[in-house]
Amino acid sequence: MNSRSISFRLVAWHAAISLLVCGGFGLYTYIGLSYFLQLAQTDTLQRRASEVAAILAAHVGLEGEPYTIDLIKTSYAPENNDRFIRIRRSDGSLLYVSGEPTGHAFEPAQVPTLSASVGKNADRPISIGNLLLVQISAIANGQTYVLDCGESKMPNAQVLRGFLVMLGFGLPVILIVVVAGGAVLVRQALKPVRRIIDAAKAITSSNLGQRLPVADTADELEHLSVVLNQMIGRLEAAFQHSQRFSADASHELRTPLTIMRVELESVSQEPGLDATTREKIASILEETDRMGKMVEGLLAISRLDTGEAVINVSRFDLSALVAATAEQIALLAEEKRISVKCHALKPVEISGDRFRIQQVIVNLLDNAIKYSPTGDEILLNTRTAAGQAVLEVIDHGPGIPPEAVPHIFERFFRADSVRTHSVNGTGLGLSIVRSICVAHGGTVEAVNHPSGGCQITVCLPLPPPAPDIPSLRRSVGRLPVN
Repeated sequence: MNSRSISFRLVAWHAAISLLVCGGFGLYTYIGLSYFLQLAQTDTLQRRASEVAAILAAHVGLEGEPYTIDLIKTSYAPENNDRFIRIRRSDGSLLYVSGEPTGHAFEPAQVPTLSASVGKNADRPISIGNLLLVQISAIANGQTYVLDCGESKMPNAQVLRGFLVMLGFGLPVILIVVVAGGAVLVRQALKPVRRIIDAAKAITSSNLGQRLPVADTADELEHLSVVLNQMIGRLEAAFQHSQRFSADASHELRTPLTIMRVELESVSQEPGLDATTREKIASILEETDRMGKMVEGLLAISRLDTGEAVINVSRFDLSALVAATAEQIALLAEEKRISVKCHALKPVEISGDRFRIQQVIVNLLDNAIKYSPTGDEILLNTRTAAGQAVLEVIDHGPGIPPEAVPHIFERFFRADSVRTHSVNGTGLGLSIVRSICVAHGGTVEAVNHPSGGCQITVCLPLPPPAPDIPSLRRSVGRLPVN
């Protein structure tokens, strides 16, 4: 996943905040648990010390010290419960001290004697190592006894340690669940964005009337979709205006250019013109012809764009058409001593406008001849692949600059390189090729050939297997032209 993407950052923030909250809650629970365990232990210890003091006060005077000590040992079994009981007389002599606990949590002999005054520490337990100790006094028959009661802190420590282990194992699991759940939530939340992206990718200059889906959520996504649809509407209007202008201008320019050509030809035939004037008129006629070709090209593209062009659809053999066209164009290539080799041995039947497809072949061959060095050769291949008819035109010229490859089918694009140096042309030939290919549901692309030069590949859909049908006339929809 891209670490700079919105999805990654949302999941990361969600995981970090969740981990922080879980960690904070775990710490809060640990501190609270520790406090309440200690509070409960202190309360239990104080209550037990009071019970032992009450037994001592009630039985020492009646049954004597040995009986009372046996009663305490029997009732509380301090060794078996990791408890500590020590009873001292007022003169400091030791009456009873419990033995070593079975859990070995502490050493009874090493428990120090509290130095505080008798009865002063009853509400203030003292922590001594792993032992929590409380002191209380008992009076029987005028005799004062000092009672030390203690309890191991190990059980509480084990509970807290178990909680930490559970927290240590639980947090990674929680983090995994949070990340997975966050990823699912983010994916679901961004579904409308992905639908907008997919719809935007599908919109080209040929279907600018299509709009993005608008989610009825009354939030920023809905507002974004509405704004983008308004922008697409403005682009559609501007594109249509540009197409209409191009078509209208091309149509209107045909008449004055024809008149100019006729008048210039008439002037050039007048007697008495000097050689210099005739050269100037010839130069103007050449530029007029070039402008006329440009206008015709623009008009053809505009008609294809607006759907005004009519295509005569029929089934024919692309290989035969390529071979026949190459034979005709070979005469023009002889001026540069360029050979045109055609590898179109197997029939490749397609459905389309024979005249338009021939125009594609002528334009591609003309383009290859312009950029091929003298004495070189041009290769034409036809074949079928992946349900498509493929036409390849390969020249061995200087190739196309890498940065210019995506733009060579744009109108009037001229790469600033050796490939276009001193080459005349209108810059519309490849644009016309692209428009015709798209009109037939095909594609065209250009790449630099590994052995040098340029390879232009045209792919046209193969018709479904069916008997030949009469020629039809159909209009072509609007086409994407840059």
